Amino acid sequence: MKPSPETKLLRGRDIVWIACCFFAFISIAFSCKQEIKNHKYTIAFSQCVGGDTWRQTMLQEMQRELSFHTNIKFLYKDAGGNSAVQAGQIDSLLLQKPDVLIVSPNEMNALIPAIEKAYNSGIPVIEVDRRINSEKHTAFIGASNYEVGENAGKYAAALLKGKGNVAEITGMPENASYIIDRHNGFVQAISHYPQIALLKRLNNQVPADKRFASSIEAYLSQNKNIDLIYAQNDFMALDAYKACKKLGLEKEIKIIGIDGLPVKGGGLDMVANKYIDATILYPTGGQEAIQTALKILEKQPFPRENQLGTVIIDSTNVRIMQLQNAKMQEQQQDIDRRQKVIEQQELVTQNQSLIIYAISVTLALALILGGILFYYFQENKKINLRLAHQNEEILNQRNQLIELGRQAQQASEAKINFFTNISHEFRTPITLILAPLEEMKNNNRLDNVSKQYVSLIQKNSLRLLKLVNELIDFRKIESGKYKLQVTENDLVQFAEETLSAFKTIARKRNIDLRLITKERSIKTWFDVSMMDKVLFNLLSNAFKFTSDGGYIYVELEREEHTVTVKVEDNGIGMSPQFVTHAFELFYQENIGDKLGSGLGLSLSKELIQLHNGAISVQSKQGKGTTFTIVLPLGKENFSEEQIAEERYAEKDTVNENMFLTQLGREEIESNDTGAAGKSDNTILIIEDNADLRGYLAQKLGENYDILEADNGVAAVRQAFDNVPDLIISDINLPGKDGFTITNMLKTDIRTSHIPIILLTAKTAMQEQVEGMKSKADAYVTKPFNMLFLEETIKSILKNREILREHYTSQLPVELKSQPVAKKLDRKFINEFTSIVEKNMGNVSFSIDEICRAIGISRIQLYRKVKALLGCNVNDYILSVRLQKAKYLLNETDISIAEIADNVGFSSAAYFSTVFKNRFVVTPKDFRDKGKVVK
Repeated sequence: MKPSPETKLLRGRDIVWIACCFFAFISIAFSCKQEIKNHKYTIAFSQCVGGDTWRQTMLQEMQRELSFHTNIKFLYKDAGGNSAVQAGQIDSLLLQKPDVLIVSPNEMNALIPAIEKAYNSGIPVIEVDRRINSEKHTAFIGASNYEVGENAGKYAAALLKGKGNVAEITGMPENASYIIDRHNGFVQAISHYPQIALLKRLNNQVPADKRFASSIEAYLSQNKNIDLIYAQNDFMALDAYKACKKLGLEKEIKIIGIDGLPVKGGGLDMVANKYIDATILYPTGGQEAIQTALKILEKQPFPRENQLGTVIIDSTNVRIMQLQNAKMQEQQQDIDRRQKVIEQQELVTQNQSLIIYAISVTLALALILGGILFYYFQENKKINLRLAHQNEEILNQRNQLIELGRQAQQASEAKINFFTNISHEFRTPITLILAPLEEMKNNNRLDNVSKQYVSLIQKNSLRLLKLVNELIDFRKIESGKYKLQVTENDLVQFAEETLSAFKTIARKRNIDLRLITKERSIKTWFDVSMMDKVLFNLLSNAFKFTSDGGYIYVELEREEHTVTVKVEDNGIGMSPQFVTHAFELFYQENIGDKLGSGLGLSLSKELIQLHNGAISVQSKQGKGTTFTIVLPLGKENFSEEQIAEERYAEKDTVNENMFLTQLGREEIESNDTGAAGKSDNTILIIEDNADLRGYLAQKLGENYDILEADNGVAAVRQAFDNVPDLIISDINLPGKDGFTITNMLKTDIRTSHIPIILLTAKTAMQEQVEGMKSKADAYVTKPFNMLFLEETIKSILKNREILREHYTSQLPVELKSQPVAKKLDRKFINEFTSIVEKNMGNVSFSIDEICRAIGISRIQLYRKVKALLGCNVNDYILSVRLQKAKYLLNETDISIAEIADNVGFSSAAYFSTVFKNRFVVTPKDFRDKGKVVK
């Protein structure tokens, strides 16, 4: 049995699905590989004190060794000599789960709990320099202080030739293990020489105490039989040298120090400068600690006890040591530079690998898809051959089905187009209703009764507009395009004004409608438009299901952080099943022979949730229903983007302005009453609706010169012929739509500077974005507020004037360096100024030459230059020539007649007259004074 075409199609889909899964698997595997490749080890280092030079050298050695390993993350903590602080720092480092912990202890017992905790948790622990009284460590690295003292004693015996008196200088605390070991080693070494006596042991109780040198000086003054000073570090040895030098004993007393640091001012420098006779190298172990840690991480063998060797540095080997250290530093710098180059190359290689991988995957996918398409092509040929042999009856039925499908598709498309364009069809007549009504309402000559009728018409027109807007509200909620714009409002006043819209129907049906609250005012933050939709929907439902003579109560109650709004009625109520599903989308149930749309309550819930609030319902059949809304109090519940700038004042004002753009529904206020007369600006109105176009022309004609066009073709011709100062265009137009017109005018050098306002009933955010992408300057939706449109026009023209003043502030020479609003305008100005400057010395140079060079008409050139530079063409050319003349007068010695000829004046006399009229000084006086005249 042959497989059907549908089966083969399914197989093709399976192939596509398998191919996609395959490439997804490869992508995930590659990502995991990259992640493993970039994995980093973490080494944590706890230093007892990092302030002295020796321990800073230890840290530098660690960092130098780490520079060879880019996959290591290094954590460092300095306890400042406080063991309690160091214990806490070790605990904090353990929280970051290091792979190895390096500790340089301050005391032998204080850190035992913290270090054993790390060791017991499975983290390798390396002790550096000093030990703790515990065997729970992975490795120890350090030199023997006893050996250091012993080497110092042997060298002292050699210097003294077996006899003499020695003074010892130690640090703090005196009972520290390293001080005792260095002392014992020294004593052990000199014990073999009976004629060497250790006379005095001085203890420096305060580190880096400047008075210690004075103490040594006082001791030496009283004991002049000292032959050698043994200091337990180089800096105390330096203090001893200073004391000896002050007493003139620097050549008589030998000095030995400990540490031998290869840093500036360290032990090596002291020996090289002959401040001290020798120093015993005490290695820091920083490099060895990192090397041992890496062996542990890489599962390589390592010694648990790492005894570092020491060496005596004196005049015989100090030069070699310095050269070796200098060479090491140079090599380290070279290594650092090479490491940076390697890292850059690795980054380039990684990027290239990603590109190659992406290209490979793309090519492979293209080949697979090509094969699938070829397969489909072959299968389609076979299907067509089989269908060609079917009987005529089946063919007729197939054709009938195709026709029915086509008709259904056309009907579906017509429905979609209807709902897409219905807002435009509704909004235009609503605009023509609302705009005159607004003016009539503000007419003081109307009597109160007429004003009430006008207000009634206006409110119901706004309700009609609200119904139009609700056709697309749910789509906005679903796509996340409903933007919250909250203001601080009086909820009591808001509720009263909402209820006022229902008082007439309540009186007619004898329904007790009232607002119940203990508060005179409840200030809270909410979006007035959204909350109006919610409350209006709940009240509409209440009136729908409440019998005549019943009651509907709206209760407001303020609590500490929230405010509660209840809408209660004694209507027919809901079934338990409906209460459960009341807020579900499109859920419907017959309630008293009334079937809802299933959208209102769901939409209300979404709007309340946007406010970070909650809505619930309680109902019993035959007894009534209560909807409860809980809203948060306070501005802090909303982001800055959700907070509008202006406050809601009156509900009617908001309703009057609901037809403004989605960017703001606040009241448009302006203190500008308009100019006394008509301005010299020209506005082109492009609108196919004759009534709306006539209304706009009438209103705007009071302050501007008006041009009109009812289709896209005529509009483009009007724009090119007249070059207006501003264009107002609808989007849905015969011939060319508003987007096409905007794009054409903004990309033509003759009209690119003209600001364009798109006036349309399309309110979707995507359509507004499309309008702005076409380089429109503003996007105003119908129905619009006339005052808002007038203020938008004023703002755009004012901003154009400010921009023109900005980039023509130093007209004309410096003009080209100033910013220009648009690329085409900048190109036009560059071409225009270049032509003028090239022809500066041409006496017969005319405006017609500029028009021919740029390719625009004379009137277009005049209007373009006027719009962008604020001056006419002749004034600009004259200004350029005079600016050039000022420069030549200041910077050259050529004659005034030659300057006049160079800048395009027919005679020196005419040049002098024009120059004096402009700068109130003759060219000769200007040159003599040697100053720039503004």
